Amino acid sequence: MKVAFLTAGGIAPCLSSSLGHFIKTYHEKCPAIELIAYKNGYKGLLLGDFISIDDEIRKNASKLYAFGGSPIGNSRVKLTNVKDCIKKGYINEGQVPLEVAAKQLVKDKITILHTIGGDDTNTTAADLVSYLSENNYELTVVGLPKTIDNDVYPISQTLGASTAAEQSALFFNNVVNENTTSSRQFVIHEVMGRNCGWLTAKSAAIYRHMLQKKEFLPEILVNQKRWDIHAVFVPEMEINMEVEMSRLRKIMDKQDCVNIFLSEGAGLDSIISDMEKNGEKINRDAFGHVRLDEINPGKWFAEKFANAIGAEKVLVQKSGYFARSAASNNEDLDLIFKSVEFAVDSALQQNSGVAGLDDNLNSTMSCIDFKRIKGGKPFDVKESWFVDLLSDIGQY
Repeated sequence: MKVAFLTAGGIAPCLSSSLGHFIKTYHEKCPAIELIAYKNGYKGLLLGDFISIDDEIRKNASKLYAFGGSPIGNSRVKLTNVKDCIKKGYINEGQVPLEVAAKQLVKDKITILHTIGGDDTNTTAADLVSYLSENNYELTVVGLPKTIDNDVYPISQTLGASTAAEQSALFFNNVVNENTTSSRQFVIHEVMGRNCGWLTAKSAAIYRHMLQKKEFLPEILVNQKRWDIHAVFVPEMEINMEVEMSRLRKIMDKQDCVNIFLSEGAGLDSIISDMEKNGEKINRDAFGHVRLDEINPGKWFAEKFANAIGAEKVLVQKSGYFARSAASNNEDLDLIFKSVEFAVDSALQQNSGVAGLDDNLNSTMSCIDFKRIKGGKPFDVKESWFVDLLSDIGQY
């Protein structure tokens, strides 16, 4: 029996911890099992580039809990995107990525593969299982659901999301002090979240909880309302631009600043429409997703709102890389440990799937069939805590 690991997609505050606990768990349960890790996700698998997990790493694997990022590297590779794989030099003309990856697993004599990634990573893993099964090679694949957006069906809570929300709130806790640098300051906190506003909403809620614990001086010096959030924009909610501009103008006139939490996917259709009208090119990644870092949603909103609310200074700050590169917090570590241990047990029993909290089973841990895994799960804006947040800040 031989076990391989890979981490793929964007990084999240769970990759190092998950890998560390996988190594630790296997070492304790089955110390004789050979362990390897493919470098840089599916890229390493295609190229046959891996590292062996030696005794020193096994005995000290828990040290990885303190780190963010991925010690074995990540990449965004879609095995069904042949042209992209050829362009990047991962395969040669005439080769099929899925077949190359499958043959590499056979060559390396892998019997269990653990993938740590989002919906694309794990659905790709399902393709590998299917391909090898059709070719009479039994491979067990058990993935872990990683994404800071918390937007994978049917997962109740994805690994890394809790930490990312906490870190986003901490990020803004410093940035908000920029409201003291000038009069009529407009601060936009741009949060990651292409289709799902959970991270933006949750980080806003955590920040406001932090704010309520602070002590403030009389209004003439440090007024709590200047440090508060004045709007939260997420993809799942339609933004009435005129109404919000009018509301925020009144806040600017009264508080001398406006602070917004903006999900990078909020108003995306309007942004793309504007760009296309201007003849601008919309670049996409290997999975067909619009490259949001190139579109710069925060800048677009800043330009739309600044004059309307009478801002004299505009600051757009992105917390994405800060938040997603953090080490796991205690809440995430608890979920990671439970998920990894369940994944190992499932793998040893030759059950393939994704180890996660299943929405259809009252959020209990289960090995979810790959066919049920897909991205784009929206944030429920009717969640009571979010409704209360919007009510408190006077939005909608």
